[in-house]
Amino acid sequence: MKNKILMLALLALSFQACQSGGGETAGDDAETAEAPAEEQTAAAEDAPVNSLTEAEKEDGWMLLFDGENVDQWKGYCKDGFPEKGWEVVDGMIHCLASGQGEAGGGGDIITKEQFGDFELSLEWKIEEGGNSGIFYLARERCGEDGQPIWKSAPEMQILDNEKHPDARLGKDGNRQAGSLYDLIPAEPQNAKPAGEWNKVSVLVYQGTVVHSMNGENVVEYHLWTDDWKEMVAGSKFREYQDFIDVAKEGHIGLQDHGNNVWFRNIKIRKL
Repeated sequence: MKNKILMLALLALSFQACQSGGGETAGDDAETAEAPAEEQTAAAEDAPVNSLTEAEKEDGWMLLFDGENVDQWKGYCKDGFPEKGWEVVDGMIHCLASGQGEAGGGGDIITKEQFGDFELSLEWKIEEGGNSGIFYLARERCGEDGQPIWKSAPEMQILDNEKHPDARLGKDGNRQAGSLYDLIPAEPQNAKPAGEWNKVSVLVYQGTVVHSMNGENVVEYHLWTDDWKEMVAGSKFREYQDFIDVAKEGHIGLQDHGNNVWFRNIKIRKL
């Protein structure tokens, strides 16, 4: 008898919950109400685009782009920011399509400052069929000894995995978005489709490098080791000494690969 009474009471409570707004809605509300306090705090502290929270400021983050000025950027082997091929629009740095692939209209851009141990965070979105990249620890080789940035700097790939041919080239997907370009594939491969924002970060600390994309670590490796040199020796970078012996400190770079790509929320902290 006690079991029957208990069962009837539970059914009554369930029915009452449904009448007060439906089982699913009531359950969702309960989950929201019971969310950990730290998650609610983090959500409440999300900063507007191209700005920092108070917590980020205390942790040493600084903006590399405030939505308007590109004072911290310059063209690779140029005195100032490119006069063509790049623009600031609607709080974004936009690389304009040239329709000529790697022969972009403005060339790559780099930070004026160089960084050693750091954590870089930004958001990007690419047009359909587009290709670009994020360089780090880049040397700027100009003049008679000049060379393009990719011959010295590791690259976190930016790509439309669905339509750009690079997604099917390389080895095991190591030219897809988030990958260490042509060397280590991003796993898991969680890039969002063309036209959608991807949040990524690059952590460099005493040679350890971690790529993160959309909340997951997708690449991890260590510079200057025998494993690094062996990996490079089997790649297209094997002839470039600056790539074999990656700099201990260098520029952050954004690639002009001839396609429309947009960047925002670019921030960094030194470690």
